[in-house]
Amino acid sequence: MTAHTGSGLLAEVTRGKQVESRHLGRAVVVDADGSVVWSCGDVDAAVFPRSTVKSLLAIELVESGAADRLGLSDEALALACASHNGEEAHAKAAASMLAAVGRDVAALECGTHWPTYEPAARALAAAHQSACPLHNNCSGKHAGLICLACDQGVDPVGYIDPAHEIQRRVTDVLASMTQTPHTDANRGTDGCSMPTYAVPLKALAHGFARFGSGVGLSSERAKATERLREAVAAHPFMVAGTGRYDTTVMNNFETRAFIKMGAEGVMIAALPEQGLGFAIKTDDGANRAAEVAMSALLHHFGGETMCRTAKDHAIFADTKTQTLRNWQGVTVGEIRAALTI
Repeated sequence: MTAHTGSGLLAEVTRGKQVESRHLGRAVVVDADGSVVWSCGDVDAAVFPRSTVKSLLAIELVESGAADRLGLSDEALALACASHNGEEAHAKAAASMLAAVGRDVAALECGTHWPTYEPAARALAAAHQSACPLHNNCSGKHAGLICLACDQGVDPVGYIDPAHEIQRRVTDVLASMTQTPHTDANRGTDGCSMPTYAVPLKALAHGFARFGSGVGLSSERAKATERLREAVAAHPFMVAGTGRYDTTVMNNFETRAFIKMGAEGVMIAALPEQGLGFAIKTDDGANRAAEVAMSALLHHFGGETMCRTAKDHAIFADTKTQTLRNWQGVTVGEIRAALTI
């Protein structure tokens, strides 16, 4: 194991032949038993996992039987794990989930923002339409919680409140998966108004090693996590969208890798075949650094079994080092992983 104190170098940005910027942060690889395989920086320090844990929040939707009783599709389950672009397919899928329990957009308590995918936002504006909560990148997660509440006979109103019955249930799952207490002391509020709980980076990675492998989980929970992984692998577009790192990598590797980006440079991954979990947090919150660093880690620790074709190798080559171009399409530099593995 390689260990550093504080933060380590995760990525560099070049212009010409010079390094123009550097991104520092922390990263860790953990096996399903909780042992640290590799680390950089202080991985015992707590971080807010933000949207990386959406798949953990969706476990109860499947494990409770609600997803089956409501006839939710794999696309819907993938959307429940998503931080999507707000493209038309995403908004329609969220609306369909709500319709399954007789609800509509008014039930969502995530707030509204324009689609983060610019062409989708432009299309809305060109049609003289406004954005609505369905376009919020978290609408799938929220729709999933509303579905769970309605299936369980719980009034969904106020489902974002930490004291709400559904919120307590999914928080218990988070605590169990990460083996970390989730209390008022480590709670914050996420951008979509849901609670978010700070946990050690190492615990976050361990949670996803367990999510990917099923080790240490009940048979019912292991089946639920496998179903969510398979849904995401079958519909990676629903998890993020056009041009997004998560979608690009999972579209290629399918069930061999589970990846999820969160806000402020947090990213997780699971390699089910290897039983490994990964977690990264950039100090400056830069997602671009998390992307190249994650690809470097996945390639190093999983590439031997993950890479079966020339395309597999090309995906890693293209995402470990990303070309930077100016507005005229001229190559001006690159962002590249700079981890010492």
